[in-house]
Amino acid sequence: MSLLKLFLFCLFLIFGTLCSADNYGSIGVNYGRIADNLPQPSRVVELLKSNGITRVKIFDAESSVLSALANSNISVTVCMPNGLLSSAANDQSFTDSWLNSNIVPFYPQTMIEAIAVGNEVFVDPQSTPYLVPAMKNMYASLQKLNFSADIKVSSPVALSALQNSYPPSSGSFKSELIEPAIKPMLTFLQQTGSYLMANSYPFFAYEANTDTISLDYALLRPNEGVKDPANGNVYMSLFEAQLDAVFAALDALNFSDIKVVVSETGWPSAGGDTEFGAGIDNAAAYNGNLVRRVLTGGGTPLRPNDKLNVFLFALFNENQKGGPVSERNYGLFYPDTKKVYDIPLSLDALNGTMSNPTNRSKAKVPIPSPPVNQGPSTKGQTWCVANVQAGQEKLQSALDYACGEGGADCRPIQSGERCFHPDTLEAHASYAFNSYYQKMSRASWTCYFGGAANVVTQLPSNFNCEYPTMRGRKMLHLM
Repeated sequence: MSLLKLFLFCLFLIFGTLCSADNYGSIGVNYGRIADNLPQPSRVVELLKSNGITRVKIFDAESSVLSALANSNISVTVCMPNGLLSSAANDQSFTDSWLNSNIVPFYPQTMIEAIAVGNEVFVDPQSTPYLVPAMKNMYASLQKLNFSADIKVSSPVALSALQNSYPPSSGSFKSELIEPAIKPMLTFLQQTGSYLMANSYPFFAYEANTDTISLDYALLRPNEGVKDPANGNVYMSLFEAQLDAVFAALDALNFSDIKVVVSETGWPSAGGDTEFGAGIDNAAAYNGNLVRRVLTGGGTPLRPNDKLNVFLFALFNENQKGGPVSERNYGLFYPDTKKVYDIPLSLDALNGTMSNPTNRSKAKVPIPSPPVNQGPSTKGQTWCVANVQAGQEKLQSALDYACGEGGADCRPIQSGERCFHPDTLEAHASYAFNSYYQKMSRASWTCYFGGAANVVTQLPSNFNCEYPTMRGRKMLHLM
């Protein structure tokens, strides 16, 4: 084994590969303030910086928050509230004035990256007609200030705007929204080089369907996966399935080039008696596993090459929010800035936990895709195989690691042994990756290798080569 390759691969695992940083997604946090006990914005900025959070989204354009964020190297998305949409739509002088009051005094010292015009506007039929005209006026006002190249204009859309979301490949927008609102909005985003903001909450889907949705699947924990019968894609998390439903809806309208940012997602740490699934352990699992999934790179089955950019909801528990108990318990932090639960929120923090195997969580969910030469289905089992899209160099480095420091049993793929044929890098890497994965009791983070591997639910078959699997504590071999 090449010591240089092993060294470089370990550096990749621990620090990330700087030359391919664009492959990694980003984690931001929604900073809501519907509470009477939150710390001052200056203290909040220190909290964000101490946790490595470099992107934040607020639900207004509060001057004290924007002032505190100045020169912090934290990017911020601001919001024009729904109540202002009609004024913004009817008169561009209104958006001129709004920008002069809320953006100009702070930019560029405060790194304002986007303006969300409204929030989940399609939920309110009365506000829907104002959305696109307001977005267009906002963009025109940004152009006047020469800000439009750097500050994007978008609007968060709730998944309730979808007519169909399962299976993911059938995703489509509600027919009554398409012509009057969805198409004009997507055309605007396309023309201005912006992106769609989507709010995704697997918690709501799980809470309403506990009889049919696996909790492990909802929390991005190791599970058998769910297969889309239309295209064969295997989903290892409800989050990815929901996101692909949005992508499918975009594809159906011929807007496949529009990127998507997940502007809200989260899991409550407490809930009422009928809010099934709410709780600290589940919130820690969902948010922690999602952070690991986003920061270790890769996209979804429908868009495997698109990085994931996600804003968690929310920074704090907010004691003045109405609705069910869960609404007041989405925070990562209590108002006194203590963590509700301990999860990594940045790549540095994630690398800190990954560098010590005893601190690793069963959380890293890979990019699912079917392997070459699938054998018959073996219910309840999973295997780890090479991701051929990763490229030869990454596969070779990962193979060297698995057979070296990883301790995989690579004897069967040596020349003359039973699994040497087919003599291809992909076949050898698949065997080595799976050996390591089964040895580590199929913890999903052990089938990643920097994006070089995938979990699959079909038994790989390479001639007379047997792929090991794990049941309980006993290692088995299946033909």
